[in-house]
Amino acid sequence: MKQYVIIGNGTAAAGCLEGIRSVDDEARITLISAEPHSVYCRPLISYYLEGKTDLERIRYRPEDFYRTNRAEVLYGRRAEHIDMERKEIRLDDGGTLPYDALCVAAGSSPFVPPMEGLDGVREKYTFMTLDDTLAIEKAVRADSRVLIVGAGLIGLKCAEGLHGRVGSITVCDLAGRVLSSILDDDSAAFVQRHLEDNGISFLLGDSVAHFEGQRAYMKSGAQVDFDILILAVGVRANTALVRENGGACTRGITVNMRMETSLPGIYAAGDCTESTDVSDGTVKVMALMPNAYMQGRCAGINMAGGDAVFDQAIPMNAIGFFGLHILTAGSRTGELYEDSSDTHIKKLFVQDGRLNGFILIGEVGRAGIYTDMIRKRTPIEEIDFNCMKKSPNLFAFSEEYRRKILGGVI
Repeated sequence: MKQYVIIGNGTAAAGCLEGIRSVDDEARITLISAEPHSVYCRPLISYYLEGKTDLERIRYRPEDFYRTNRAEVLYGRRAEHIDMERKEIRLDDGGTLPYDALCVAAGSSPFVPPMEGLDGVREKYTFMTLDDTLAIEKAVRADSRVLIVGAGLIGLKCAEGLHGRVGSITVCDLAGRVLSSILDDDSAAFVQRHLEDNGISFLLGDSVAHFEGQRAYMKSGAQVDFDILILAVGVRANTALVRENGGACTRGITVNMRMETSLPGIYAAGDCTESTDVSDGTVKVMALMPNAYMQGRCAGINMAGGDAVFDQAIPMNAIGFFGLHILTAGSRTGELYEDSSDTHIKKLFVQDGRLNGFILIGEVGRAGIYTDMIRKRTPIEEIDFNCMKKSPNLFAFSEEYRRKILGGVI
């Protein structure tokens, strides 16, 4: 009987499992899960911290997901090495696991840069996993002073999750604006004002020079006393298992549109991979849940002998802070169309006759239509783009297109 192995137990792994089972209903499937939890929706950990959800509702799949799909999960185990000659995986407990087809869906790990005095900080955490969240929840008190290093998505969602549970929250970042990887200057300033109105303090364009116990000395000369330190500087793709076997990797594991690595019989999916951004043609890591699931499902189908491709990867984010919704997708290149007010920002970027990217803040309804245009590289000459610029809607498309999308209902 064929043996499939999936290294990882996140969104990409769930997609891979479902992809395999859509083709092969008989073979054995084993997942290697470093975490002791069934697959969960990682973006919801901040809402758990905030008290807006619970451990049951953050599940990504139902409790019987593995049993229904007849898959075995090795919880609390790590893959240490892939022996390609023997076609087996060595585990951290010394055991081995044979495979016929393998998917590396190992995700990413927090990046913690060298910081003088960090070893002397008593209460320090990262914010990537459910276990991180449970540890932070246990550590914080109503009067805790929290310092978060990193004003990206992870750091700011942690800040929102802790708001109302602690005494104060300060966020610092070497970049001069919040969410610097997805927002431009004025969009970031809009979001920062909203966060400050909700009690979050910022030290931007500044970084920690060194720590002395529970005090951070900033390069600007400022000093920040804290009880809890959260390190949210960034993440790095877990590429080691493929890289050490000579597999092609740069920032992430290199895969083709079938999710095949350069190593025979080994696929990869999710945050550990890099793929082509169809909005600008660059190859990059796009650590996003929708991409991860679609990559995983594509890998699973092909592992089981099917035929699938995933060639619509774009960077996109759908987030919210204290009721302010933010959606971004694609690339910020090309001609800009902008519509802004005190309550919202809309920026559409058009290049070579196609929608290349967008930033939406405040008013985000039907943004999926914009995203679909970017993924499918829809020529704007085929739609009423003046109408589309004002409000995304299917009636800007041709009757033929609407009939195709809506199944004849127009």
